[in-house]
Amino acid sequence: MFSLQLDESSLAGNEAILLAYVRFIKEEDLAQEFLFARELVMDSKGKSIFQVVEGYFKEKEIPLANVISVATDGAPSMVGCQRGFISYLKKVVPNVLAIRCVIHLSPSSSFQLVITAVNRIKSRPLSHRLFRQLCEENGEDFHRLLLHTEVRWLSRGTCLSRFYNLYASVLEFFEKEDASLCANLKKFAGDIAYMADLYTKFNEMNLHLQGDDLNLIKTKSVISVRYFKNNLARGEFSNFPNLCELRRKGRINEQNVEVYWHHLELHHQDFIERLEDILSLEVPDWMTNPLSGVENAELQLQEELLELQANEELKPKFNLGYRAFWLQRVIPHLYPGLWNVVRKLLISFPSSYLAERGFIVVADLLTKKRNKLQIVNRGDLRLRLTSIEPDIEKLLSLRAMTLNLEWYFANITDEESAAAILREKGVFHRERSCISCHQQMQLGIRRPNGSAQLPKPVELTEAHRPDPGVER
Repeated sequence: MFSLQLDESSLAGNEAILLAYVRFIKEEDLAQEFLFARELVMDSKGKSIFQVVEGYFKEKEIPLANVISVATDGAPSMVGCQRGFISYLKKVVPNVLAIRCVIHLSPSSSFQLVITAVNRIKSRPLSHRLFRQLCEENGEDFHRLLLHTEVRWLSRGTCLSRFYNLYASVLEFFEKEDASLCANLKKFAGDIAYMADLYTKFNEMNLHLQGDDLNLIKTKSVISVRYFKNNLARGEFSNFPNLCELRRKGRINEQNVEVYWHHLELHHQDFIERLEDILSLEVPDWMTNPLSGVENAELQLQEELLELQANEELKPKFNLGYRAFWLQRVIPHLYPGLWNVVRKLLISFPSSYLAERGFIVVADLLTKKRNKLQIVNRGDLRLRLTSIEPDIEKLLSLRAMTLNLEWYFANITDEESAAAILREKGVFHRERSCISCHQQMQLGIRRPNGSAQLPKPVELTEAHRPDPGVER
C-alpha cells in the first residue's frame, strides 16, 4: 500500500508535465520518493491525467488498488466532481482518500493599494534609490520593499509584512511624490495592519504544511482560522500584534473590528471547502496515545486495543512517538483492525508540497541554454529529486570487475585459458557482455558471423568466488 502526490504544470515551451511522488513503509519507517515525470501530450484535463497515471502503473505491473490516498492541488482538472482526475480514479479505486490542500486567498482592495505603492517605488530606479536613502536616514531595519509574485505561496505575506514594517517611511516618501496615494494609505492603515498580521499567520500555517515528515494528524492541528476569528470577536488582539498597536492608539473602532471578523468568517468558509478532506478526518485518541482508555473507541476495535495495552514488549517503542510505535512490523499482523485505521493517517500526503518543489527543479534545469532538454526522458530530473543515496562502493567494485575482464581478454586469446580464468574468478557469461562484440572478435572469442566461442556456463561455488582481497 502507498499514497500518491500529483501536480501538473506547463513549461516555458507550453509543454504540460505531470510529476508524481510516492510514500510507502520501508523498514519500520516512512519513505517517500520521486515516482515519475510524464508529458501530457494532448491536454491537461482530468481524463488525460488519469490515463497517464493508469498507463504508468500498467507498464510497471502495479495494481491501482494499492493506492490508498492521493494528494493534489485544488485545480478543477484534479478535483472536479465529474471530470476531474479524482473522479476517474474513484471509479477504479472507490475507497481512495482524496486530499486537496492549497491555500488560495482572494486579494482585497487594500492589498491592491499596497501593490500599487510597491510598484511605484520598485519600478523606477530613481524612486528606488531615493526610498532606500530615506530608510537609511530613518534608521529602518530594512531598506527596500518586496515585490509580490502571485504564483508563490509566501509572497503575499512577506510583501505585506515588509510594507508595514516600512509603513512610516512609505508615507513620508509619498507625501512628496503622490499625495493622493499617501492619503489612501493613511485611510486604510488599519486594513493594511490587519492583512499583514493575517497573512503572516497564513505563511506560518503554509510552512507547517510543507515538509517531508508531515502527515494528516499534524496538518489538522495547524489549521486554526476559527481560533483567530473567535478571539477577534471577543476583542482579543493577541494574534494580531500590528492591529493591537493601532487599537491601543485609538485608530481602530468597533466597526473596523466587525469588518475584519466577517473577513475571517469568509476565509473560514473557504478553508472548510478547500480543506474539507483534512478537517473532516477524525483522529481517534488511541492513535496518538495507545495507552489511553478504550471507552471512546469503536466496539470492534476495543478488544484489539486491550490486547495492545497488555503487550509489554511494544510499550518501550511508544517513547519514540506514535509514528515509530505504529510502524513496527508486528502491528499489521497482531492488530489488523487498528492498523487499517492508522495506515491512511500515517501514509497519506497532506499537501502537494513535494510536487510543487519538483517544478522549481524543473525550471532550474530548463535554462535558456538547455530549453530543449527532454526533461521526462533523461535522468537529470530524477538525479535532482531522488532521495536514494548511490552505493559508491558497489559501483566501484563493478567498474573494477570490468577493468579486470578487459585486461584478461586483452592479454589472453586462448579460449581454454580464458575459460579457466572465468572458472577461477567465478564470472558469469553475462558479465563478459561488458566487452563489445568488436573487441571479442579482435580477442578471438567471437567469430565474424556473430556467434560466440564461449565455454558452457560455469556454476559458481564458494571456491570459485572472487577473493575480495585480490587487487583489481
